[in-house]
Amino acid sequence: MPPAPHHWNPRAGPPGARPPGPPPARLPDDGPCGVVPDLASAVLDVVDLIPAGQVATYGDIAAYLSGEGLRCGPRQVGSVMARWGGAVAWWRVLSADGSPPSGHEAEALARYRQEGTPLRRDGRRVDLARARLCGPRPR
Repeated sequence: MPPAPHHWNPRAGPPGARPPGPPPARLPDDGPCGVVPDLASAVLDVVDLIPAGQVATYGDIAAYLSGEGLRCGPRQVGSVMARWGGAVAWWRVLSADGSPPSGHEAEALARYRQEGTPLRRDGRRVDLARARLCGPRPR
């Protein structure tokens, strides 16, 4: 018996089972220059709504978009941010542990301090309890 996938969700059924509903949104590998796929456009629109001094996690954005009918997960949000995040306030989207985007920690921390984003005592992660964007979260 092969081992279970690392990120297997037991509520989603056995490994390899597809959850009900339409397949998750996917980003095309290639496309015409200057064309942003619908999923990417939706992610960037949500990031534009995050005010200075507040943050959202990749999972928060994925949950919001899924509630709006565009099924995606945190990894798809991360992929969008890696490709097109420079067009928005990318530092306001971070990991669930409050860590800034990998490889951009110094610049993100400088921006957090400039915007007055609450940081944890270690000064290297955002205090999600105080900085996370509040609002209705789809279940």
